[in-house]
Amino acid sequence: MIVIAAALLGAIIGGMTARKRGGNRLDIAQYAVGHALAFTVVGLIATVVIDRMLSS
Repeated sequence: MIVIAAALLGAIIGGMTARKRGGNRLDIAQYAVGHALAFTVVGLIATVVIDRMLSS
């Protein structure tokens, strides 16, 4: 669940960043995907850390 939320949040932040910088539709899409991937990795790491803390 954390991974999905992080991916959506990253896509929204990336899209807003590109729009604020005056990018066209492809720029917005690229920023959204790039941020979504980065946030997904962070969310995955957070999920693993939380799972290990709770299972030990």
